[in-house]
Amino acid sequence: MNILLIGSGGREHALAWSLADSPLTSNLVIAPGNPGMAPYGEMRPVAADDLDGLCALAVEISADLVVIGPEVPLVDGLADRLASLGITAFGPSAAAAQLEGSKEFARAFCARHNVPQPAYFPVSDYATACQHIDQLGGFCVIKADGLAAGKGVVVADDAETAKAAAKSMLDGQFGESANGW
Repeated sequence: MNILLIGSGGREHALAWSLADSPLTSNLVIAPGNPGMAPYGEMRPVAADDLDGLCALAVEISADLVVIGPEVPLVDGLADRLASLGITAFGPSAAAAQLEGSKEFARAFCARHNVPQPAYFPVSDYATACQHIDQLGGFCVIKADGLAAGKGVVVADDAETAKAAAKSMLDGQFGESANGW
């Protein structure tokens, strides 16, 4: 199989190692990759959020399979775009990736489908956040709504920590990821 692997982080490094070791892999192209991944495949300098460039690369190399590691291209619809080109992708559609891309969407989905979960309070302003934090006695988890590269969460055991996290997130610490949570 001619495989295109998208990404450059630790998860993608592990995927590159495994894919390169598979007897099913005849060619592995990695975009953008990192220097540690070079022994496993051909590196191409196409950014993981360059959907046009990634689709063009998949067509250029006649990819049999595209493995999408990072969340951003999944949420942005790379798997859907590849499918429209007749290229198989390992990764969810943009609609399914919303479960990862938005905590509020995921929580609402779980509520609609009776999936057990702790209470949650989506907010978009600091005063409302403080009201909920005070009701919980400060014992809570503050999460940015959108993608925050694994950094958008604070587990607080007091109101001061929770309020500081809420203020920081609502003030743009994670860009658009924390416009609501």
